[in-house]
Amino acid sequence: MVSHSDAIVFDQPRRLGMRRLDLSARRPGDVVVAIEASGISTGTERLLWSGEMPAFPGMGYPLVPGYEAVGRVVEAPDARRLKPGDTVFVPGSNGFAGARGLFGASASTVQLPEGRLVPISAALGSDAVLLALAATAHHAVRASGRDLPELIVGHGALGRLAARIVVALGGRALVWETAAARRRGAEGYAVIDPADEERTDYRQILDVSGDSTILDRLVPRLARGGEIVLAGFYKQPVAFAFPPAFMREARMKVAAEWRPEDMEAVLALLGAGRLSLAGLVTHCGSPADAEAAYRTAFEDADCLKMILDWRAT
Repeated sequence: MVSHSDAIVFDQPRRLGMRRLDLSARRPGDVVVAIEASGISTGTERLLWSGEMPAFPGMGYPLVPGYEAVGRVVEAPDARRLKPGDTVFVPGSNGFAGARGLFGASASTVQLPEGRLVPISAALGSDAVLLALAATAHHAVRASGRDLPELIVGHGALGRLAARIVVALGGRALVWETAAARRRGAEGYAVIDPADEERTDYRQILDVSGDSTILDRLVPRLARGGEIVLAGFYKQPVAFAFPPAFMREARMKVAAEWRPEDMEAVLALLGAGRLSLAGLVTHCGSPADAEAAYRTAFEDADCLKMILDWRAT
């Protein structure tokens, strides 16, 4: 029986390393998974690393970060769906002794209830770490409940997935990106510098930039009754000038984390060949050199998605 795990631990803000942790006492229905690859989030995980994450339930140090990993089941003594050898997506685990699991996927081995695991095709490989981000993008794209986004702000990994999903669902999207190097890599949609924008009649805008000052640039681009969906994570208060929003009767909505139906939709699009995760994982690091990997993920503009390869640990 597996009883411990090598895990990335944030001991305090800007201090991290790999430590061996005991797994919590096994509970009925728990499944043990050997992680093959885990992703580093440049949104919430960056805020946890920097200490800028607003307080919320479960927050505290030391913690095991990460909520996007792929691995294989190694122990499933009383599981109903899964068996050893199955490939699964792991959205995190709280099954560590001596550290908080927030969100707990950046480890060599994780233990969690079977119901939290998502069976996937082994053919997805390490690209499967992007499933949570893709499901989050789907949740944001469908947040309106009426129209697909016509404009997406930000061409990082989340923005690219959102644009790909809009195309997969039969829509057309334009993406704004201020960094020239990040305007490359579009698949079925266009990317422009916001300075070159001319339209002022968008009915649906999706922001994934995380820029808390963005609304004063987006509201004037709306048609009357248009809507802005905020899907980034904003560490500063989001504010906007009221008169332009008033004149357009602007609507605003916040899209949070993905729901099971979003994951199901993304897996269906992947299975039908209408969506691809390829080309978004740009860097791969070793858990033994985690500090360098995290700095690259957070500071290198060429890094869309950094993954850690756990197979050698």
